[in-house]
Amino acid sequence: MSKLTGKVAVVTGASKGIGAAIAKSLAAEGASVVVNYASSKAGADIVVSAITAAGGKAVAVGGDVSNAADAQGLIDAAIENFGHLDILVNNSGVYEFRPIEAFTEGHYNKIFNVNVLGLLLTTQAAVKHLGEGASIINIGSVVSSLTPPNSAVYTGTKGAVDAITGVLARELGPKKIRVNSINPGMVETEGVHTAGFIGSDFEAGTVAQTPLGRIGQVDDIASIAAFLASNDSKWITGELVRAGGGLR
Repeated sequence: MSKLTGKVAVVTGASKGIGAAIAKSLAAEGASVVVNYASSKAGADIVVSAITAAGGKAVAVGGDVSNAADAQGLIDAAIENFGHLDILVNNSGVYEFRPIEAFTEGHYNKIFNVNVLGLLLTTQAAVKHLGEGASIINIGSVVSSLTPPNSAVYTGTKGAVDAITGVLARELGPKKIRVNSINPGMVETEGVHTAGFIGSDFEAGTVAQTPLGRIGQVDDIASIAAFLASNDSKWITGELVRAGGGLR
C-alpha cells in the first residue's frame, strides 16, 4: 500500500513548478489531490490529466489564496470532492527582487499578500477539517537565512513563513497536527527561466556555492513533501527542512 492511500491533499499554486511536482508526488503515493491555480487553468488541467492518467485522483480548483473567500472555497472543494482533508501544502508564492530604492507599497502588498496572508488564510480554512495525523507543509526558502541583496520584501515574506511554521507547530501540536516548512535553494522552474536566472551569472554563482554542485529540480522538493505528508515523519514538527544541496 502506498504511503498516502486514503489521504486527501490540497496543494496551492500547483499548476506548474514545485507545486505541480508536489501534487504529482502526493498522488503517486495514493493521495487524492486538489490542484489549485491562480490564473493558469490550462496548467492545472495538465497536472490533473497526468495524475489521472497514472491512476490517481485529482481535481483542478481556481482561486486566489490571498482572498479569504477563495481560500475557503479551495478547502470546501476538497471536502465536496473527496470527503475530508489530511494534507495542506502552502506552496503559492510570488517573488520579485528589487533594491530598496525601488521599494513601493504595491510591491510589498503583492508579495506579502500571496506569500504570507495567503498561507494564513488557507491554513485557517483548513484547520477546522484537519485531525490527528494531519500535515501542513509550508514552502519557505533558503533566502530567509542567506538574506541576498535586493530581496528585502521577498526574503521578509520567507522569514515570516519560518516564524509562522514554528508558531503553528506549537499551536496545533495538541491537536496532533504537524507543521513543517521546506526551504528550497534555487530550483529550476518555469518562473526561474522567465526571470532569466538560468544561464546567468546568478545561477553560476549559486552553483559555485552549492556543495552538491547544481541547482535543484522540482522532484528534489516533491519527494521531501511526500515524506513530510506521510507517517514516516510522524515525529517531526516545527522543522525548517533546508533543501538546497548544502547551500548556506
